[in-house]
Amino acid sequence: MQRIHYKRFPGDTIVVPMIIGVLLNSIVPSFLQIGSFWTSVVHGTGALVGIFLFFLGASMNIHSAGQAFKKGGVIIVTKIALSILLGFAIAFLFHDSFLGLSSLAVIGGISVANNALYSGIVATMGDDSDKGAVGITSLSVGPTVTMIALSSAGLASVSLGAIIGSILPLVLGMVIGALSPALKKILSAGVTPSIIVVGFALGANMSIAQLFEGGVSGILLGVITTLVIGSVTVLMEKLLCRDGIAAAAISSTAASAVANPQALADVDPKYAAICPIATAQIAASVIVTSFLTPWFTAQIAKMQKKKNTASQEA
Repeated sequence: MQRIHYKRFPGDTIVVPMIIGVLLNSIVPSFLQIGSFWTSVVHGTGALVGIFLFFLGASMNIHSAGQAFKKGGVIIVTKIALSILLGFAIAFLFHDSFLGLSSLAVIGGISVANNALYSGIVATMGDDSDKGAVGITSLSVGPTVTMIALSSAGLASVSLGAIIGSILPLVLGMVIGALSPALKKILSAGVTPSIIVVGFALGANMSIAQLFEGGVSGILLGVITTLVIGSVTVLMEKLLCRDGIAAAAISSTAASAVANPQALADVDPKYAAICPIATAQIAASVIVTSFLTPWFTAQIAKMQKKKNTASQEA
């Protein structure tokens, strides 16, 4: 049997299975409804996201100190705050639709950064404080920020229990990972397999039409995430910390953010209608920012290098 080979790209572990799920649901939807464990996977996105967050929490290294702690706090708080402000502006000034983007897609997509991509970028362009900052930036994962933001603004009806429940698997995983290095290693190995299954389940609840509908606006979301939100975050880091490389490296959308719309729709049914489109938009943003963020960071690094050279010659 000939093996299938394809060129990998950032975020492919959730995007590829999601596309497979979309194709099956669009072409042979009855195949997904055969029953038993197979159909349970298709309709079990809530449980699957919870399992993914548990594994993800166990894989985290939250030890950070000094400059790394400060830098990580500055860039992730700025990124989250800007995503919420932009989301609220879309909700209240544009009736929750700006060039096809909703507050759900904006907050859900911008607030969660790709920390694996961040680590890879700063490993070559950053210093020790940039590398250590991932211990803080990793805390912004899952749908919790989206739930709190939309609920506090009266845009969603989410109970306190649902908010606590959204972060509990992550916290439990973090605690277990911190207490037992052996369990940390075992559970960390489940992050990638679980996100593959989550991606398929999300796609199995979408159609090709919805995927294309989210395409152009999703690309826009990616550009906004990196170039607009990223630029402001860079300025904030330069003002409070130093060179802005960490801020540029965090200007992406995490693959795990694809699950945020469904998580909110599970606790507030009124988001069920826009959930598929928001999911497709965030998926597009994952791909766009995976390529745009490294380029953006390289430009910031070049500018900083020129500035350092000029100051040394002066």
